[in-house]
Amino acid sequence: MSKVTGWTGKILRVNLSTGKISTEDTLKYKDLVGGSGIGYKVMFDEVPTGTKPFDEANKLIFSAGPLTGTGIPCTSRTTITSLLPTNPYYAVADGHMGGNFAAVMKYAGWDAIIVEGKSRRPVYLLIEDDKAYINDASFIWGQGIFDSNAQLSARIGKEASIALIGQAGENEVPMSVIMNGRSHSAGGQGGIMGSKKLKAIAIKGTGAVHIAGDKKEWLELDKLNMSVIGANNNHVVPSTPQPWAEFNNKGSRWNAHKGLTWGASETKVDTGECDPKDMNSVGFRSQKGVFDLGAVAEKYTVRMGGCQSCPIRCHSQLNIPKLEKKYGVSPHVANTCMGYFSPGGIMIKGFSEEGEKGEGAMIARSLGSVLADDYGVWCNYGQIGRDFKYVYEKGILKKVLPKEEYDSIPWDKLEAKDPEFLKDFYRRIAFKEGEFSHLGDGSYWIAKRWNLGDEFINSKDVGLWSPLGFPKHHSSETNAQVGAVISCMFNRDAMVHTLINYTGSGLPLEIQKTRAKELFGSEEALDNPAHYTKMNPYKAKFAKWSIVRSILHNCLTVCNYVWPMTFSPLKERGYKGDTSLEAKYYSLATGHQLSEQELDLAGERIFTLFRALTVKNMNTVDMRNKHDLMCDWIFEIDKDKAPFTPGTIKMDRKDMQDALTMLYKEMGWDEKTGAPTKETLVKIGLADVAAELERLKLLP
Repeated sequence: MSKVTGWTGKILRVNLSTGKISTEDTLKYKDLVGGSGIGYKVMFDEVPTGTKPFDEANKLIFSAGPLTGTGIPCTSRTTITSLLPTNPYYAVADGHMGGNFAAVMKYAGWDAIIVEGKSRRPVYLLIEDDKAYINDASFIWGQGIFDSNAQLSARIGKEASIALIGQAGENEVPMSVIMNGRSHSAGGQGGIMGSKKLKAIAIKGTGAVHIAGDKKEWLELDKLNMSVIGANNNHVVPSTPQPWAEFNNKGSRWNAHKGLTWGASETKVDTGECDPKDMNSVGFRSQKGVFDLGAVAEKYTVRMGGCQSCPIRCHSQLNIPKLEKKYGVSPHVANTCMGYFSPGGIMIKGFSEEGEKGEGAMIARSLGSVLADDYGVWCNYGQIGRDFKYVYEKGILKKVLPKEEYDSIPWDKLEAKDPEFLKDFYRRIAFKEGEFSHLGDGSYWIAKRWNLGDEFINSKDVGLWSPLGFPKHHSSETNAQVGAVISCMFNRDAMVHTLINYTGSGLPLEIQKTRAKELFGSEEALDNPAHYTKMNPYKAKFAKWSIVRSILHNCLTVCNYVWPMTFSPLKERGYKGDTSLEAKYYSLATGHQLSEQELDLAGERIFTLFRALTVKNMNTVDMRNKHDLMCDWIFEIDKDKAPFTPGTIKMDRKDMQDALTMLYKEMGWDEKTGAPTKETLVKIGLADVAAELERLKLLP
């Protein structure tokens, strides 16, 4: 038997109802690559229509792709697929976490873990290479993520990688996370683990991921990759002027420069200039402590951390003694981006002043990140704070909460800008204490429960993209219709960083437009920011490419915060990256030779499978009018300006319907309904999916 390369060749299936543990062949999913491709097919084939997220019949799939565990930069991503409790149709969605869980899962010999059924008692799954055990977890049930992780590590060995839930997940809070390490979390599905009484999955892997290609060729590809890689979010220019750089952009996360340090490191590491020709300095490029928390964070930053095999290091690791002395939590903080921003959004009155300038904000954001991560509360891309702000300032909480409960909440601390308020806030959410805790249900459900109406749904300040209740995440403000149609395609916030990595690269617009002509056929694929033009076919190609690459990244599995390598920091390359790197690595890893275009076709197949699964979940073919929706604020902002007026991101209703039609056409879907056609499904290798939709009368 020939050696399997790239993949491990095995999937672990665990039935918590019966205790049965079995093994399946990964390669039956080869045409779906891995990661979410496996997850979507399992959900389509095995989960009955009408199943709800916390039902025993729902499944939870942890999966990785053929590039994870090979050492390719930025590839330790775990895709977690299931029905999403915050979605009004309980449609399928993915969560994604970094860390080292996916790599260790592959070292243990598994490409995916399918969890099904429901245990009658708290358990954790222990995997030691090719052996798996369902063990009692009563000793950690009811505890937070940090203590649970520590106790499990002490029991089974610190070399284990552990994915687990906190009290929010145990209590089936819809907005809860699954986390590995101290800051690598996947949002939205912690409650599904809780409903199955599964506290954790702990893996010890001592094997390796074998590759098919020549090692010399592999090393050359690594050198190319490291020469075109940017910083976090693929920013390829520095934020400050540098001797080596032709361009700089103050918004870039490539914020290293001489004199900016990891101030709390033993030797006070200077991040330096990070010339892109010096590959050993890539890990210094993103000093995210100061990017996320302000200049005051420099002296508290111990180092930058991140995921297995990733040189970008986008998770700041801080030591803030005041957190322990004043607030009684660990002084050790690790997080990135929304982990810090979301608690700040809950502090709707601002931050108290303490210590030096900016310290109050840093303390509040860091305290909130520790609390949310330990309880396992998901912020839904910061939406929880915007929802809270609305219902508090509009007086809605005073109406819907019982008086005794309302009076028990420390509003005085909120008004005084005291971060102690966060301790009360997150506890109520995680333990489902009272009516207030329904803020953890998600925007759609609280709007329905508290009768918030159209004013809430359509408020620009609330920030919902869709009446289905998910927030905007790089939407119409990001290249007009391109970001807008992308945001309509998913069952939660659209985590398509392919687009924002492109427009946010930091390079001048002229260079970005030249690249757009190469990739999408015309410079007209890209607009000047807030100088929008009407929809055109090139924008549809840009949107399709962005989605397909994001889907591929969730299947290969690589980090969409960095991939694809569209641009480069090198002037001698004309700042051009290499968008064929995914296909080159895939071919070398698996021995299955695919061109860039062929791999993109696989991504198109997987995205169409996702669309078909959503049709099945929603039990309708009318995706245009039932799924691909936009809130009114998108069309009503800037009352004094018409769409396409310079300076506004206001969209036009008819133009946006044209945009959807053009994307449907690019995908080969029915242009009236936006549902996949039988012809397209069969053509791209999904004949069995077409047959099932036909049986259910769900083909257009």
